[in-house]
Amino acid sequence: MKNCLMFCLLVVSFLSVNCSNSDNNQLNNVITPEMLEAKKAEVMTLINNASCNGTCNYIAFGSKPCGGPKEYLLFSSAVNLAQLEDLVAEYNEMEHQFNIQTNAISDCAVVLPPNTIACVDGSCMIIN
Repeated sequence: MKNCLMFCLLVVSFLSVNCSNSDNNQLNNVITPEMLEAKKAEVMTLINNASCNGTCNYIAFGSKPCGGPKEYLLFSSAVNLAQLEDLVAEYNEMEHQFNIQTNAISDCAVVLPPNTIACVDGSCMIIN
């Protein structure tokens, strides 16, 4: 009987610890506007630190609540592409989670990538 009681107490203790940990994990996964701004600043710093050398490209950035990117960022081929892709993927996932947390809505308009981009005076620009 004593062993059974100890076992029950152990199970209850284990379950209560697991519940507490999952609550803490949920709190740790909350995305704030400040976190999004900090990550965006990191992306923009990487892009802005590399002037174009004649070749430019673009990357889908952000996550609309309806799906798809919010915008496209232009960047020079001098940017470390792997690092940029990693940072943008982190930002996009963070914004996706933020949209879920806040029940965000949007116009659901499809944002198209730029047709023509070029390096003009050391900066990547959209050419119409």
